[in-house]
Amino acid sequence: MNDYLRSLVLQVTGASSLFEKEVIQELWSGYGNIMRVGLENASVDSVVIKHVQMPVNKNHPRGWNTDIGHQRKVKSYQVETNWYERYSKNSAARLPECLAIEAKGDEVLMVMEDLDAAGYHLRKSFVTWEEIAQCLAWLARFHASYLGKKPDGLWEVGTYWHLETRPQELAVLNDQKLKEAAPIIDKKLNSCKYKTFVHGDAKLANFCFTASGQVGGLDFQYVGGGCGMKDVAYFIGSCLNEDECERLEAQILDTYFEHLQGEMNERNKGLEIEWRSLYRVAWADFHRFIKGWSPGHWKINSYSERITAEVIKNL
Repeated sequence: MNDYLRSLVLQVTGASSLFEKEVIQELWSGYGNIMRVGLENASVDSVVIKHVQMPVNKNHPRGWNTDIGHQRKVKSYQVETNWYERYSKNSAARLPECLAIEAKGDEVLMVMEDLDAAGYHLRKSFVTWEEIAQCLAWLARFHASYLGKKPDGLWEVGTYWHLETRPQELAVLNDQKLKEAAPIIDKKLNSCKYKTFVHGDAKLANFCFTASGQVGGLDFQYVGGGCGMKDVAYFIGSCLNEDECERLEAQILDTYFEHLQGEMNERNKGLEIEWRSLYRVAWADFHRFIKGWSPGHWKINSYSERITAEVIKNL
């Protein structure tokens, strides 16, 4: 951390000094890192810093080293700063407080509350049904917070796999029926009557847990407008195998909508009917992306193939 960034952190936290405790993770494709910083004589013991630095040499893990990919990532960090500056305080779902944002040249610094220090210190690779239900409740609170809002300064259509931003993955997709259906699937999702903000990358790795089971959410680079089913389908695909996805599908949707309806001032049957009908459409939309992006990925399974075929048949 250079002297300028160090002084910024000291200023916003009121600390007398700081020290770098650990690098939590490197950002995708070499765009910086997320680190935990310890503080002396401050109201909190630590903060998390997301330090974005645009790389000179792009190094995508799967070889997608293109200007399209670079511009998508640049916009994603602009979206994340807009999210924290303009929208995050309206979320009923738990997420880190943003203490400061600073952009200078080709660098962006976000100083964030350390959710670990706030008790959300557990990360899960495997989850029980009760933990899944808590994440569905988080998504319901998040979606209810932004129903009908316009995503100004965010992605007009949220999620990192949105068709318009993924022309290369579509071009190499070998599934011809899915390739032809992709624009229709995209249009069906985007033309829904009821829209909210979607998290856009609501995988299990972006949720953190307390010892008592409460949930917090992280990483808002791909937040934008859309149908809440995109987040639900993507989350479920990140933590359940194909048999569980099929066996628990009705229970998943019932649980999510029970929480969503509970978060709203009055029940909205029209929203629930529309979004339930789009759950599998949202699943097929992500399936389109993953088959083009990584044809051997573990998420490509018989459940995904079967329901995608049903969606295409019913378009």
